[in-house]
Amino acid sequence: MTTSITIDHQASGYSDELAYGLANAAALAYQDQPTVEAEVGRWGFDRVRHHQTTFTPPFPLQDTQAYTAASDKMIITAFRGTEVAQLRDWLADTSTPPWPGPAGRGFVHYGFAQALESVYPDVLSAITELRDQGQSVWFTGHSLGGALAMLAGVRLYLEDPHLLASGIYTFGQPRTCDRILALAHDDALAKRTYRFVNNNDIVPHLPPEPAFHHVNALRYIDSHGKVHESMPLFAKLPTLTAAGVAEALAPASRALRDHGMKNYIAALQGNLTRA
Repeated sequence: MTTSITIDHQASGYSDELAYGLANAAALAYQDQPTVEAEVGRWGFDRVRHHQTTFTPPFPLQDTQAYTAASDKMIITAFRGTEVAQLRDWLADTSTPPWPGPAGRGFVHYGFAQALESVYPDVLSAITELRDQGQSVWFTGHSLGGALAMLAGVRLYLEDPHLLASGIYTFGQPRTCDRILALAHDDALAKRTYRFVNNNDIVPHLPPEPAFHHVNALRYIDSHGKVHESMPLFAKLPTLTAAGVAEALAPASRALRDHGMKNYIAALQGNLTRA
């Protein structure tokens, strides 16, 4: 059974339907600009801005990409993820000095901070321009894109409390910041952020604690595709050694297969049809 993609432009809070819609919006960030514009147009968004910056070596990412789509009720900014191979060193290492968090709150993983900084001024400009009728503002992304969506949402609020996002939905997001910034996020965005983890997906368990932390916003997808508000103890991974991380990030590993955005979308679609 195929579930059509519809996004409620007057949504607030959490719903399985909105999670499915924003998962598809996150997946769409991997596509080219004409495809993005055509698809969001079908979802009822009549204005789109694209955000892209290119990096040079030795920075491991080639670029950062995102798009912002607006209707007269809702604005969505979706950040594109990247291949895990490009993030492998970031995900396993805690030795790189962190970057100061927004508004001086805590610290952010250096790589994620630089990736966001490269596009954030353009994203903020687009939201400011397009938010001409008090529209709700939403962020979404998969993998690296999830990290950037979470950081963009908390930065938006901490630097201008009048711009509090209505929601942040992330999928397979790695840890991005220290405990101080995570707590600042939770104070401002409790019940507005939903961090989906699919079964054995390894990426949300990295970079390792205690240097990096997640915000308190889990939605766990079990092996049957059912969404839970907490992760059962048997599903929590032990502390990983460097060799264990390398093995888990191998292309054929189950832990990496569960990271695929298609698997997140399939599980969320299954929750809709199950209901």
